[in-house]
Amino acid sequence: MSLALVPVDEAGVRDAVGQAAAERVALLVCGNGTKSGMLRPVQAARVLSTAGLSGISLYSPSELIIAAQAGTPLPEIEAALAEKGQQLTAEPPDLSRIFGATGKPQTIGGITATNLSGPRRVAWGAMRDHVMGIRAVTGRGEIVHSGGRVLKNVTGLDLCKLFTGSHGTLGAITEVTLKVLPAAESSGTLVLPNLSPRAAVVALSAALGSPYGVSGAAWMPAFPGFAGSVAFVRIEDFKASVAYRTEKLRGELGIPGTDILDEAASRAVWAAVRDVQPLPLTDADAVWRVSVRPSAGPNVLDSVASAGLRGFLDWGGGLVWLSGPASLESHACVEAAVRSAGGTWTLLRGPDALRAAVDVVPPEVPVLAAIGRRVKASLDPAGILNPGRMYAGI
Repeated sequence: MSLALVPVDEAGVRDAVGQAAAERVALLVCGNGTKSGMLRPVQAARVLSTAGLSGISLYSPSELIIAAQAGTPLPEIEAALAEKGQQLTAEPPDLSRIFGATGKPQTIGGITATNLSGPRRVAWGAMRDHVMGIRAVTGRGEIVHSGGRVLKNVTGLDLCKLFTGSHGTLGAITEVTLKVLPAAESSGTLVLPNLSPRAAVVALSAALGSPYGVSGAAWMPAFPGFAGSVAFVRIEDFKASVAYRTEKLRGELGIPGTDILDEAASRAVWAAVRDVQPLPLTDADAVWRVSVRPSAGPNVLDSVASAGLRGFLDWGGGLVWLSGPASLESHACVEAAVRSAGGTWTLLRGPDALRAAVDVVPPEVPVLAAIGRRVKASLDPAGILNPGRMYAGI
């Protein structure tokens, strides 16, 4: 049983990391642990949770800026933003269905550390694109901070980009400052029925390239309430503008049987897509998250079908969610398909034995790997922070 440390302030995190570094004791760094099954399993004698660091430390609606301590529950932040008619731009997903319900909400620190983004990423960028400032404790037990409250605030090394998506391997994030956006008054969705994946990607690409401000584009072989395969195209804005633009786009796409969902149905569909609800999933399945150029998404689906894998497309075809047998053979099939497509993969869920035996993310080319090792050695010289989470031995 690992010793659990739950500091209540940044100084406590600093002291916990500093002691572990002095003793050369590995730490499993997490928030509420809702994504602890992601990537490679971490062998650590102690668990350092930032869940005790909770609360919104700054919110300036007029400046579209919010800052919160790392352990602040995501629903708390979303509720505060909603009161002012604002939202988190990257639409971060709730992956509790994939990782299993823990009864605890995910934290803003965990979302930032994993750089998770939802359907709106195709229009407005990833989570890391909206991180304006960050505070963290490095593996040296030193507090560092970077960024501020404006977009162009970086000189030298951009620690915001570096820590976002580092999965706690470079530092324990203690506070995050985010740029937010006004929430759309209305949401409308085109339903494009009975398209093959390739035909769907052609239509989704046309929609994304149109002047109508598409903020979501996905295809799936099945979705509750619809017969056969279905593609969804979302437009968000003022109600009158959404109504006008969805009708115009329907006419320009010219796909027979295209329907338009009402407000409530549109929001429900995209909440499901965001949270990966359309992915077929059994308790024994592994889950992969694949990023490729949109035109290659259907090829990936075809290439892995023979191994019993199935999935759906988001981001206009550029994000492929896959599930299937948690085996070395399945993973090798995904690796081969993604390499052929020139993309990247993440083994998001699987048994510990599988996650420890394979590359959960693609190996870096030697030049980048060398840079990564130097960065790791600089920020975490004793290698105590989430060792092996992303790459074996690092």
